[in-house]
Amino acid sequence: MQGLANQSLWIGSDHPFDLHEAYFNFRKDVELARLPKRAVLSITADSKYKLWVNGSYVCRGPARCWPHGQQVDALNILPQLRRGTNRLAIQVYSPGYSHFSYVHRAVTGLLAWFEADGDVTSTTGTDWRVQRDLSWRDDVARISIYGSGVERQDLSQTRDWQTESAEGPLWKMPRILSPINGPVWSGLRERDIPLLREDIITLKKAAFTYRSKTPGNNVSPHEALLSAWRNATVDDGGMTSIIQLKAGEWAIRVFDLGHSRTCAGGFSAEGAIGGERVLVSYAEKLMGDKLLLPDPTTYCRMRPTDEFTLRAGSQTVESFSQRGGRYLVFAFQSPHPVTLGFSFYARATSYPLNAKVKRNSPLPLSKVVAICERTTLACLQDGFVDSVWRESSQWLGDCVAQSFALAALSTDCRPLRRAITMAAEGAYDDGMLPSVLPGEVHAYAVVDYNFSWIELVHFYCRELKPGDAREVQKSAMPAMKKMLTRFKQDEDRNGLLHSQPGRRLFLDWSPTDRGEPNLTYNCRYLHALQLARVLSLSVRDNRILARRCAVLSMAIRKTFFNNGKWQESGSGAPASQLGVAMLILTGLLRKQEANSAADLIVARSLDPAPQSANDKLVLASPFMHHYVFKALDHLGRGADILSIIGKRWGEWAEAGEPTTWENWSIDFPDGSACHGFSAHPLGWIAKLSLRS
Repeated sequence: MQGLANQSLWIGSDHPFDLHEAYFNFRKDVELARLPKRAVLSITADSKYKLWVNGSYVCRGPARCWPHGQQVDALNILPQLRRGTNRLAIQVYSPGYSHFSYVHRAVTGLLAWFEADGDVTSTTGTDWRVQRDLSWRDDVARISIYGSGVERQDLSQTRDWQTESAEGPLWKMPRILSPINGPVWSGLRERDIPLLREDIITLKKAAFTYRSKTPGNNVSPHEALLSAWRNATVDDGGMTSIIQLKAGEWAIRVFDLGHSRTCAGGFSAEGAIGGERVLVSYAEKLMGDKLLLPDPTTYCRMRPTDEFTLRAGSQTVESFSQRGGRYLVFAFQSPHPVTLGFSFYARATSYPLNAKVKRNSPLPLSKVVAICERTTLACLQDGFVDSVWRESSQWLGDCVAQSFALAALSTDCRPLRRAITMAAEGAYDDGMLPSVLPGEVHAYAVVDYNFSWIELVHFYCRELKPGDAREVQKSAMPAMKKMLTRFKQDEDRNGLLHSQPGRRLFLDWSPTDRGEPNLTYNCRYLHALQLARVLSLSVRDNRILARRCAVLSMAIRKTFFNNGKWQESGSGAPASQLGVAMLILTGLLRKQEANSAADLIVARSLDPAPQSANDKLVLASPFMHHYVFKALDHLGRGADILSIIGKRWGEWAEAGEPTTWENWSIDFPDGSACHGFSAHPLGWIAKLSLRS
């Protein structure tokens, strides 16, 4: 990013207050007397962009990032170029607020430069043109508490702006927002994970077809869909490609992608008179034999329904943003009788995984392996995401289980290294690390994810990339030391850790006692300190950490072991399954004690009883079973790990579930049927198979 590229400027709307739910169209013509041998467009935007060259769609970006660590895509656009005039068209979307994978700084813009055979010939500046795309409404609700806005587009207000001349009165001179490395978007770097692959999935046969006479004309898209859905009847004779509508009537088509995918629903329509309403929505599971649509009154406040109003004639329509789910729902309503011709598709994105691990023979528990592989790949996008349907957020703690599963499929460590780097880049002033990457989710800060970050660094350096250990350790040490120094402030006079006001101890959906001081929380802290000792680069730091480990170990024994039993907190509740696993993993139990405790852990996981009788250990969630398995592996009890996987995950596989669930039961409306952190058995099966 040197030389003439440094002349590029961040450009934005001609109006400084165009910030809320805004879509901007940027245009620039590049003249080429001859075709170059190499042509690269470097581009980034705040927050999302889609690129067309000479009317052909190219890709979307950038990778998720902090503004002060802005990722830049270097794109080979030679296949789209021609001699003469070449039209670059870029649409940028900004919600105007932060969410769980984007941080807003009250400005939105575009930065780009074009390079032909090593010479930068065009950079963003005042010779570009911009217009706000008024076909998109800005008075929209958010998809959920995690993400950005619902899309509502009036197709009668659209034009072929990607190819038309940018000399008309609607095109304005952009405002200059910042130099290339200004105060908002500093630390520019080339994208360090691959550009995602995009595939078109043609949708031919609907899984469900319905009719409904519910009006629902003047309500939000998702409310309209829910209303129509509640009063729908099965349309057995409904064709997918031809839809006849009476005035005010709804026709609904539901397509099954087979498993949850990150995608955008799209369709082509013929015969529109104009004014027809099309809703595109996403869902993930069935309740009985009927699709369960998200209910925005529940915890996650999901309303993943976009709306498009058709213009007269033929048109192809696609959501700007990628959503996710297993089921794509298209609902149609018309103010007048009409017969429409339709074809449907999904534009699905996936990480182009390379350097796959070679296996000499098939792994055992093949059905479990299949659902874990499918989940791991579905939840690998521009980094790890925990659920493609509900969140598409990269939780720092979840990366522990997801990177472990990915290591069974590939030697590609870029997503893991990206998570490690982003966490350090997003540290708070006091040294605490963010829970979501990138994200300002102060109301949902999870403290033990700081411990997870130390585990990620250790896993990368000691198991995945030992040759890079020195470099990664050295870069991680400042953030690690500052963070562990901050935790020192939370210790009581005995050395036990207590909670930080406004922050959660640890995230696990099991009903584990969270009274303080807390066994699980302090054992996780001890485990992190032990790993930090391994990673420390100086003798002095190692000695300091050794003393902290010794003090904390003594305090845990003194506080939580009473009358021959381990307790989860001062309330007297017995230690949870996760707490006992952490006791084993940290070496706080002698060998005989550890194996006796492991017997209880295994028995609880193999017990089909739900949560939780008073005389039983509280069952850890699927995610936290990763630590259960680490404890059993510490004792050399690989056979028990495989037995638990066969029992617990095997039930999903035998029931025909395509992916691993968020929790043992997902009957609640927001429960996800495709959660990346629950796919860690893939890593354990591969690891144990290598030993046998």
